[in-house]
Amino acid sequence: MRRSALAAIAVLGSASLLVTGCSKADSNKNDAKSAPANAATKGVVNASDKKGGTVTYELGDVPDSFDPGNTYYAYMYNLSRLWARPLMTFQPAAGEKGNTLVPDLAASKGVPSDGGKTWTYKLRSGLKYQDGTAITSKDVKYAVERSNFARDVLSLGPNYFQIFLADSGKYKGPYKDKSDKGLSSIETPDDTTIVFHLKQAFQEFDYLVAAPQTAPVPKAKDNGVDYVKNIVSSGSYQFQSYDDGKQAVLVRNKNWDAKTDPLRKQLPDKIVVKLKVNQDTIDKDVLAGKAIDLAGTGVQSSTQAQILSDQDKKANSDNTYGGRLVYMAINTKVKPFDKPECRKAVQYAIDKASVQTALGGPIRGDIATTVLPPDITGYEKADAYATAGNKGDAAKAKEQLKACGKTKISTNISARTDRQPEVDAATAIIASLKKVGIDATLKTYPSGKYFTDYAGVPKFTEKQNIGLEMMQWGADWPSGYGFLQQILNGSAIGASGNTNLSQYDNKDVNKLLGKSIATPDEAARNGLYAEIDKKAMDDAVIVPLTYFKVLLARPYNNTNLVSTAAFSGQYDYLNIGSNQK
Repeated sequence: MRRSALAAIAVLGSASLLVTGCSKADSNKNDAKSAPANAATKGVVNASDKKGGTVTYELGDVPDSFDPGNTYYAYMYNLSRLWARPLMTFQPAAGEKGNTLVPDLAASKGVPSDGGKTWTYKLRSGLKYQDGTAITSKDVKYAVERSNFARDVLSLGPNYFQIFLADSGKYKGPYKDKSDKGLSSIETPDDTTIVFHLKQAFQEFDYLVAAPQTAPVPKAKDNGVDYVKNIVSSGSYQFQSYDDGKQAVLVRNKNWDAKTDPLRKQLPDKIVVKLKVNQDTIDKDVLAGKAIDLAGTGVQSSTQAQILSDQDKKANSDNTYGGRLVYMAINTKVKPFDKPECRKAVQYAIDKASVQTALGGPIRGDIATTVLPPDITGYEKADAYATAGNKGDAAKAKEQLKACGKTKISTNISARTDRQPEVDAATAIIASLKKVGIDATLKTYPSGKYFTDYAGVPKFTEKQNIGLEMMQWGADWPSGYGFLQQILNGSAIGASGNTNLSQYDNKDVNKLLGKSIATPDEAARNGLYAEIDKKAMDDAVIVPLTYFKVLLARPYNNTNLVSTAAFSGQYDYLNIGSNQK
């Protein structure tokens, strides 16, 4: 979901980033069209400090939430930084340079002590909300409490803090605990200091606090799930209006101070986010320079054909790995997939070559055989269920079915309605499975509710016999742990908003995940990540399909376009401006 890191594309030092196009703030010349293909994966396209105009984003459905404490889509992690400043964030830069962590609300990186079990952060001075009131460390503490310890109210984000903070099992969350003390394992000794006490060492904690869950929320202004209607901005923009399911409009936050924020430029006068826009319309608007595709997952198949057959359109596009895996989860709680042999039958049955074609061909991703993509630390090349030409092996699939005590299986497969490539891939899988006696019926659900109401609700999947679930996943941060924790750890399984769609709860894997994040030596950590990957594949709970590549059409009327590793190859939304008045 979130989350992501991307492949090693050409990476240049920050001082020598390739800058293509106009760099003068007062120039009206638009050179973005003259930038070559993949220019934004190597540097900033159409760099400019020009202020004014409107930047428009379009989305095919609705996001999970605009609330920074209740979201888990990568594009919302990216966009939300305009109104919600986390303690740390990612440097706006091309390729893997974009994975560089930099302080945001914090004045510097965290200071670890007690072997990595305690982390201390100091806030920048002079921070203010949109209403001019001071931002304090208590607001950051409250943001973590509401996002992680009120899962019955805000269930959509990850629960890392709930898992790792000391004494977290006793705390009932801010909506049930009315005391001012709150969680004892987060201390705020003064208004600019926040200290996190963990159950165990966590060597990558700076990455964790880069999540929007650490963006401050004033307790007096919070009204739970309805906070999304009146978000109090700590960033460079604030909400002028929010029409649920239709549109959000942001304008400059007048109390944002550039002196407290070296990252944001506050360029456009207005930012408009249009929701439930037809995907074909989005592609047309992007090609016409009218909008940015907010989801950042790439163009539709028909538009891809246009781009690849037209040299001008191809030159105005960016194609790169996204540190993401397209896969199908096999639900271990839906019979007969509680039996590993039945899961292995599915692994052998699928013609991955046909799935790759359905997803758009090699330009949209290489065929995958592991849980970890090659551009995530801990990856080791392997193929536990190899078949000739990646076309599946019906004989081996039927052998596994027999070992499972089955000759036929009837099940359902879920996919997101507004993601046509995902639907097409599911359709190709259905055809493969049918050849070996597994009858799967497609069930589609809107992406905005996919995790809250459908695929991410274990009771729903079990009741509806959804044994197979289409999924795409990117790392929460660029390491094996940031990729694996929320899809393989049993502690990540939730009643709603669940991302461990396989409902995989292997004690050995859970222990290895805990051991890995506490291991100081990076090489040793990476070895543990590879071991976890192998165990998950041996248990056949995930069918890797492709290592995702994004094909973005570059909206030529926008400035400061740079494809970043931090957000799955999406353009970094922090400083995009407009060439238009």
